Amino acid sequence: MRFQKSMWNYFSMFVLVAAVATGSVLVYDAINKTTDDAVTIIVTTCVIFALALVCAIVDIVRRKWTVEEPVERILQATKDIANGNLSVRLIPSHTYKRYDQYDLIMEDINDMARQLSKAETMKSDFVSNVSHELKTPLAILQNYSHALKDKNIDEATRVKYLDVIESAAKRMSTLVTNILSLNKLENQHLKPELTSIDLKEMLISSVLAFEDLIDAKSIEPVCDLDDISVVSSYGYLELIWNNLVSNAIKFSDEGGKIIVSLKRENDCAVVSVRDFGCGMSQETGNRIFDRFYQGDTSHAQDGNGLGLAIVKKVIDLLGGEISVESELGKGSLFTVKLTPVKDF
Repeated sequence: MRFQKSMWNYFSMFVLVAAVATGSVLVYDAINKTTDDAVTIIVTTCVIFALALVCAIVDIVRRKWTVEEPVERILQATKDIANGNLSVRLIPSHTYKRYDQYDLIMEDINDMARQLSKAETMKSDFVSNVSHELKTPLAILQNYSHALKDKNIDEATRVKYLDVIESAAKRMSTLVTNILSLNKLENQHLKPELTSIDLKEMLISSVLAFEDLIDAKSIEPVCDLDDISVVSSYGYLELIWNNLVSNAIKFSDEGGKIIVSLKRENDCAVVSVRDFGCGMSQETGNRIFDRFYQGDTSHAQDGNGLGLAIVKKVIDLLGGEISVESELGKGSLFTVKLTPVKDF
């Protein structure tokens, strides 16, 4: 369509030039028979200048509406965006099927403004969420450190206060670590180092790493693991399994059960982590991988809503897939698919 439009513009200009030349020849031929050469030259020259002037006026008007007007709108839009006005939207001069290059530029500018607006909103939300997540542990640190100055408190209370301070400090440390990890992942500063990995052995190690938490809640871990290896990044996979297993433990009831499974489906290694705890609603499941989103609005469980966002980002970088199935009161099932599988 754009090629046809360009050809039409070139053809129109050709017809206009041809008309001027033809008109000049016809005028010259008409007056050459009745006047002397000097008059013929003068009249012909005047006609040529008149027709050229008409062509120039037509071209000026054409350029005004087809070039200068859209260019001015584009320049103004880019200035507005540069000055922070991300609500700018340009209306193309033609219908979609008749778009020219300027219309395409306008659409690109609209897309850019939308993406910048989205990024600005995410940035504002990120700062707000970080501030909110830091506020609580900071308040705890301030209040309990002030309470420790009281020389009249007994040793048991002092130890209790110190434990609370330590817990708040760990929460802040985890938050900062997760923020830095997510930032590096999103900017791809962390390049995965690929190697052959025994997934069965790795998953067993990940579960054993949480042995103390499992014993503390009397949880029964069930591992159904096939012998499968993949070519992937050990550090990245470790982030995934640690987050999924720790979440399964955290949201399981006392005396509950978690199931970690590893199976092969075609060329994919499929890892699933299931718990039988509180579960979540469909709305929560749809947003569970968003940064700082927490389905438990009461914050009864420790967490800052970054763990699963990191998991999702890591899996995207590795070229895998993750899905979640959950039902309130019946637990959750997280499934991860990885490729390629390496045969033993």
